[in-house]
Amino acid sequence: MSKFVVVTDSTACIPAEYIKKHNITVAPQVLIWDNETFRDGVDIRSDEFFSRLKIAKAMPSTSQVSPATMQSIFQALVDQGLEVLGIFISSKLSGTLQSAIQGREMMGSAGDKVTLVDSQSTAMALGLQVLAAARTNEAGASLKECAAMAEKAHERTGVFFAVDTLEFLHRGGRIGGAQRFIGAALNLKPILGLKDGRIEGVERIRTKRKAHDRLLELVSEQVKGKSNIRIATFHANAADDAKALLERARQQLNPIETIYTELSPVVGTNTGPGTVGLAFMFD
Repeated sequence: MSKFVVVTDSTACIPAEYIKKHNITVAPQVLIWDNETFRDGVDIRSDEFFSRLKIAKAMPSTSQVSPATMQSIFQALVDQGLEVLGIFISSKLSGTLQSAIQGREMMGSAGDKVTLVDSQSTAMALGLQVLAAARTNEAGASLKECAAMAEKAHERTGVFFAVDTLEFLHRGGRIGGAQRFIGAALNLKPILGLKDGRIEGVERIRTKRKAHDRLLELVSEQVKGKSNIRIATFHANAADDAKALLERARQQLNPIETIYTELSPVVGTNTGPGTVGLAFMFD
């Protein structure tokens, strides 16, 4: 058994088989819809979410993992004689890390067994960081070594994504520097990225196809000359587009690993259907 366990939150959108293989613990974010509360990816899955969204009269909202839930997750692992390395969504996008800090404080002296890291990322840019930490753990590194690696991992990761509309990000208050795109012609497809832990507008492209072409170009620019490239594609109810983009990335970038995944309902609430993105990690 590993001497410590990596914990993340459901916005990482890591495929279930990777979660199981690498013994990663996931704290589910919260989706609130028609006075019902759902645990992200547990009580409601992506396909169920987007099917319901098509006919919904009221839009869902989201809430971060509570401090009590974080405490419960951490305590259960510590009670097994394990330490915890928690890597969570950017603190500039969510209060999840603050909930983790509070949850750790609620544990008293046992909280000393919990180390927390701000990924400054989300979606599979976060997911790739989490997987890197879990694999480093499996290779025999200490918690201190893994934490030091995780603290700098955002310097080697990134993400770009194209959305059909900015409506969902705007409503969720996570539009960041993409605010300047509000009011643009409706037929333009915004391309967004993460910068310093915030969502920023990159470009506006006229068609979906060209937007996806540009996603690949942007990632190619970021990984040029780098080694050990890993690529992940993710989508919100746009599986065919995401699979096609990943295949093109595989052919052009020659990555050592590719991952395909869906955005969780909570992330989908904030990006909206039709979103397709590419995350990367190198070295």
